[in-house]
Amino acid sequence: MRILFAGTPETAVPSLRRLVADGHDVAAVLTRAPARAGRKHKLVQSAVHDAAESLGLPVLTPRTLKDPEVQTQIRELDADAVAVVAYGLIVPRALLDTPWINLHFSLLPAWRGAAPVQYAIWHGDNITGASTFRIEEGLDTGPVYGALTEEIHSDDTSGELLGRLAESGAELLSRTFALLESGAAIAQPQDGDATFAHMIHPADAQIAWSHPAVAIDRQIRAHTPEPGPWTALEGARVKVGPVSLAPDVTDLAPGEIRDGFVGTGSHAVRLGTVAPAGKRTMDARDWLRGARLTPGTRFEEKA
Repeated sequence: MRILFAGTPETAVPSLRRLVADGHDVAAVLTRAPARAGRKHKLVQSAVHDAAESLGLPVLTPRTLKDPEVQTQIRELDADAVAVVAYGLIVPRALLDTPWINLHFSLLPAWRGAAPVQYAIWHGDNITGASTFRIEEGLDTGPVYGALTEEIHSDDTSGELLGRLAESGAELLSRTFALLESGAAIAQPQDGDATFAHMIHPADAQIAWSHPAVAIDRQIRAHTPEPGPWTALEGARVKVGPVSLAPDVTDLAPGEIRDGFVGTGSHAVRLGTVAPAGKRTMDARDWLRGARLTPGTRFEEKA
């Protein structure tokens, strides 16, 4: 098939590489425009942009798909279908006469939206997966071509889970496009109650120490590595890595720090790694030795 590929982050790269390996004629790659990153605010290309260049594929980086000139440019590529994996731009109705087939990292209609993997961990789901569906005007509402399931491990971070889904999802997308090419693809309407995974912001990753330990563990793992879970100590932000549950430690107030443990709304959690403001990530024990906190010191509670 002659296809257009649309994707942006590292998790979309396995799908791009798989479709190329399958022998599809990839007319071009759509990805988000380079963005400034790091302390020096240098312009950085997306992971998909880098992968496309390594594969010798043309790259388009429009800032919107609503521009009529951009739409004309896309139509002139004469693609049979568009493969979409975490692209990040809304596809307008004017372009949907061509099938846009999206690989979404949830079992639709569960967790429609921008952050399905994070929400699955945050809400304590045991099973998630990936779905391929045809994009329509609604938010992730289109009919589904195929799906796969993936167990969520008790220590999974969103980064780890998304890494596994990126690989298995590439296989699912490959199968979907093989069926499309053969004319055997059948899309079924979504069935069940929808849940929504809205875009996550840094404020969502601030740890609420008054919540139960299990909820805090999920919140931290859901926001690792992005946008990065954090708390505050004496007004300075401290990034916090995944924690372990300490059900035998029950005498600490929420946010209270002692010997590597932190109190919560139930029992304590044990810190793993931390990154104080302006410093590298380090073992929490090393940080505590240098910080020399006075007894009763607490992380600040989320407002």
